[in-house]
Amino acid sequence: MARQLDEQIAGRYPVGRRLRVLDVGMGQGTQALRLARAGHQVTGLEQDATMVAAAREALASQPDGIRERMRIVEGDGRDTGVHFLPGSFDVVLCHGVLMYVEEPDALLAGLARMLAPGGLLSLLVRNADALAMRPGLSGDWSGALAAFDTTAYRNRLGMDVRADRRETLTATLAGIGAPLHAWYGVRVFTDTAADDAEIAADVEALLAAEERAGRTDPYRGVAALLHLCGVRG
Repeated sequence: MARQLDEQIAGRYPVGRRLRVLDVGMGQGTQALRLARAGHQVTGLEQDATMVAAAREALASQPDGIRERMRIVEGDGRDTGVHFLPGSFDVVLCHGVLMYVEEPDALLAGLARMLAPGGLLSLLVRNADALAMRPGLSGDWSGALAAFDTTAYRNRLGMDVRADRRETLTATLAGIGAPLHAWYGVRVFTDTAADDAEIAADVEALLAAEERAGRTDPYRGVAALLHLCGVRG
């Protein structure tokens, strides 16, 4: 996913331009720190105090230049208008957040307002059109059958959350002025691997296969996650 995001950024902005990035629901700050290391000015927004503490600890260990380029704000992603002015960012990330939001349209509209003209909105969501894949590949046939007609699922943390359909998100992005520009599948082949599974010996081949599948039909359509990139008009 990082490679896909970098590809979209490189395709939109001159090499070496320092971008203003907002990472909504940044978690422990892994993606935000990566972009700060790349030279961008990054703001991370996170409401979970434990995650905020972890992100601040990770940032504290970085060199001065990186610490100066990254700011951490504790707050809810649905309240971006409280913290920032419209058009304040060139790139807005919202990765792994929508599954916890029951009605995401207002959140997405707020994120689009944060974008400058031509800005990039990057979403990572659970793919509702592929919810039957995990139980089906695990031999849970009743679970697979139940998954066809719902957007609800239980994640690996045991939380009841929701997934999104690409067709629905495409319409939403068009409606908020940030129409879909590109989309990818994420975790096409590796979704059923255990969280503590050993890394494959040929990890480069694994990554290459995932990368290729995530860009190729019909494989990307059954990926566990979808990476959608909208562009502000």
